[in-house]
Amino acid sequence: MRNAQHGVAKFRWLHSGRNTIVKSTQAAEPENHIAVFQETSIRRVWHNEAWWFSVVDVCAILTASPDASAYWRKLKQRLNAEGGQPVTFCHGLKLMAPDGKQRETDCANTEGLFRIIQSIPSPKAEPFKRWLAQVGYERVKEIENPELASARARDLYQAKGYPQAWIEKRLHSIAVRGELTDEWKARGVTEGKEYSILTAEIARATFGITPSEHSQLKQLEQVKTGNNLLDHMTDLELIFTILGEASTTEIARRSDALGFEENRTSAQKGGTIAGNARQALECIGSSQAPTHTACRLGRTHLVA
Repeated sequence: MRNAQHGVAKFRWLHSGRNTIVKSTQAAEPENHIAVFQETSIRRVWHNEAWWFSVVDVCAILTASPDASAYWRKLKQRLNAEGGQPVTFCHGLKLMAPDGKQRETDCANTEGLFRIIQSIPSPKAEPFKRWLAQVGYERVKEIENPELASARARDLYQAKGYPQAWIEKRLHSIAVRGELTDEWKARGVTEGKEYSILTAEIARATFGITPSEHSQLKQLEQVKTGNNLLDHMTDLELIFTILGEASTTEIARRSDALGFEENRTSAQKGGTIAGNARQALECIGSSQAPTHTACRLGRTHLVA
């Protein structure tokens, strides 16, 4: 890939308007790792071209058990005894645990969940099956037409009461993030821990704190549905985030960064560009701009 993409004249974040939102909502976006059935969250991950859902979360919804993990362990033992062999349609995949860390969790795709649901007596079984089929259908259509993902995200934010101007910035941030993670993948960065580290480097250089520290300042619970940090950012915080990530993408291309360490340097430089812009605006005394690097980041205009 070296020298393949040199000579790009302008940063892509300078472009504006709805027509720039052309990328789909990628699975790398944290909010896409949560699905919601009847106001209850289900963790999921995009794996082998399909959604894989946390079996424990599904058991919790269908059974209302106070210990869904224990329920699943017993059900798995029963399926094994009956020759169902759940291990053949369940895989251990990393999902966000209640402690905020990525932990291996039993997951099943749509076909596997249908088989599990058949073994769980629940009045919610049929509604859940219909919901599951719809989720899979929507994802297939979004792959065929990425603009559907942006349209669905826009409708969701409008339903939550976010201002239109904020929504456009948020959708732009999703597109920019998707472009950055595509670049990292192509340049040899490993998805998961390395993505998280590089993201933290950009945020630290931009705002003076990591995303987890930023979430704590906004009093967000990481595992609660709807508490994605970016959904609680002000317009200016989104703009600085976009600038940091777009700058990182451009620097990685111009320097032809390969591997984790070289991309880490690009992330630090990209975040510094956004951090310098933030500090310059703070000096002007804007009422929207965060007024202190580490402890006065603006709270969102909407309490979700």
